[in-house]
Amino acid sequence: MSEMIRVTLPDGSAREVARGTTPAQIAADIGPGLAKAALAARVDGEVRDIMRPLEVDSSLALITSRDEADALELVRHDYAHILAEAVQALWPGTQITFGPATDDGFYYDVKAPDSREPFSMDDLPAIEEKMREIIRADKPLRREVWSRDALIAKWEKDGEVFKAEWAKELPEGEDLTVYWSGDDWLDMCRGPHLASTGKVDPQAFKLMRVAGAYWRGDQRNAQLTRIYGTGWLSKKQLDAHLHKLEEAAKRDHRRLAQEMDLFHLQQEAHGSVFWHPKGYIVWRELEAYMRRAIDGAGYKEVKTPQVMDARQWEQSGHWGKYRENMFVIPDEVPNTEDEGPLVSDAAEWMALKPMNCPAHVLIFRQGIKSYRDLPLRIYENGCCHRNEPHGALHGLMRVRQFTQDDAHIFCREDQIIDEVQSFCQLADRIYKDFGFSYAIKLALRPDNRFGSDEIWDVAEAELRDAVVRAGLATDDYGWGELPGEGAFYAPKLEWHLTDAIGRTWQVGTIQSDRVLPERLDASYIGEDGERHRPIMLHRAIFGSYERFIGILIEHYAGRFPTWLAPVQAVVATIVSDADDYATGATAQLAAAGIRVETDLRNEKINYKVREHSLAKVPYLLVVGKREAEEGTVAVRTLGQDGQRILPLAEAIAMLKDEATPPDLRPA
Repeated sequence: MSEMIRVTLPDGSAREVARGTTPAQIAADIGPGLAKAALAARVDGEVRDIMRPLEVDSSLALITSRDEADALELVRHDYAHILAEAVQALWPGTQITFGPATDDGFYYDVKAPDSREPFSMDDLPAIEEKMREIIRADKPLRREVWSRDALIAKWEKDGEVFKAEWAKELPEGEDLTVYWSGDDWLDMCRGPHLASTGKVDPQAFKLMRVAGAYWRGDQRNAQLTRIYGTGWLSKKQLDAHLHKLEEAAKRDHRRLAQEMDLFHLQQEAHGSVFWHPKGYIVWRELEAYMRRAIDGAGYKEVKTPQVMDARQWEQSGHWGKYRENMFVIPDEVPNTEDEGPLVSDAAEWMALKPMNCPAHVLIFRQGIKSYRDLPLRIYENGCCHRNEPHGALHGLMRVRQFTQDDAHIFCREDQIIDEVQSFCQLADRIYKDFGFSYAIKLALRPDNRFGSDEIWDVAEAELRDAVVRAGLATDDYGWGELPGEGAFYAPKLEWHLTDAIGRTWQVGTIQSDRVLPERLDASYIGEDGERHRPIMLHRAIFGSYERFIGILIEHYAGRFPTWLAPVQAVVATIVSDADDYATGATAQLAAAGIRVETDLRNEKINYKVREHSLAKVPYLLVVGKREAEEGTVAVRTLGQDGQRILPLAEAIAMLKDEATPPDLRPA
């Protein structure tokens, strides 16, 4: 075997190097700046340690902090290992399990020694300081390959029962990789890692919280402590992230909803929302807005049952693939004198609908449909129920009962691209009306799916072509593809909204489905007089009203645009002499369609200003004796200092214009 190998760099140039040369050595040969900046290497497409020798002809790209996604994954993985090492150094006898990188940091699951209580928030400062000590020591991170049996013996000798259990489940005879931190600590890991602990920034991480966890996620197993941290490439990035978290806490929709009296949640209906009058005004405005949009786009609104026979869900495929997330009930009332379940066969059960799709197919099947009837666009503000895990519920963002702005377009093959393109344009207009920018992604076939590869090939190509025709398949719209992220019955386009503080929310979708029409026997009569299957496009823009309202609350920090605000203006008096004028002004505002209240309380005006500002009322119209005499109002705008004196009629015209929904304003 030759002692020299050929390494091809990204610019197409090639180098002949000795077998066993490391990417770090190649970086040093290129230049000292690159040697210092290089964190890892991509070898034939695989991210590897920069100190791992090259053994065969390879393509090589060096990873630096400019390759942010790869670099963040690497440093967060290192932070997780350093966390585990620090905990074991501080409390010998601690057992370690798993510690992956996450979207904004890392965590590690550990079990405290029997001699102490589980780890708590009080332990985090000491762990952080120990982590910084390990980082400053700049300990080499060294990869080794061990036999499975040798590693099991090592874990059992050290009392690491969780690691030993995991190693025993790996295939016999398989070699496993470990990483040493210096010469005194190691962990079982596939890698890759940076060259040493000192390659991460000791000021660019922070431990955030602890939580309970179970070994391998099973509550029947041992309870562990999960220690969460956030980790970044620099302190500047960390500070920006912590600032975003602080801003997000200020915008938390649950806190703002309480201040603004929008809704509440309580145990008696866990996972469902109690909408208060002001919150339901926001709902109704959104509902009216969406109805105008779908009416203008040629949709027909329907209403379908909440409960359907399990056989329908079995035929659609949901019973087999989604049953654990469905609320199921017997189809008859139990006799209270009987004990035990009345039925056992799935066909004798009913289920609350978790989605509207099968019901819309049943509407489509009523009567004979011709090719001339297509496309048929069926819309429903459909209330659905999903049995989400208790721990996954989160305010409006994750609920068990929700209402979708749901529609299904039944169309011919030759209509698909036009329909998807039209939907893209509709979604674009709606999101921009609410002040959102967005990225659009194509979620491709998952491993667990219905339908042939040929069907999926066609469906994915149609969605891709529609985005191109709509002019959205560009970097400006964050266009990209997500392998394996499609639904079990169809690929889908996803809209990822970016809010005011840079967070993204996956909201709208459209899916091109050939499976459900086949399973539920939907058909139309074609121009040839034969039966054909329609294509079924599943689509939503808000996603669910609940979640979209939660996103809007946080996006606007409760300061809704005037047209969405539950109370658009308050007329507040300075002195009681202005009460009659204030009452009359309120009547004129209400007659103009403004949602207005009057504040005649015997309180100082500064108190009233603070109170209505907390409630996020867009406009406060202050009146005193002078305003009453002159027929004016002092206009205070939420979030702005000072006030403007306007004639009442001018203030009404201004408010009426701002209270008009964006889709009803003159072009």
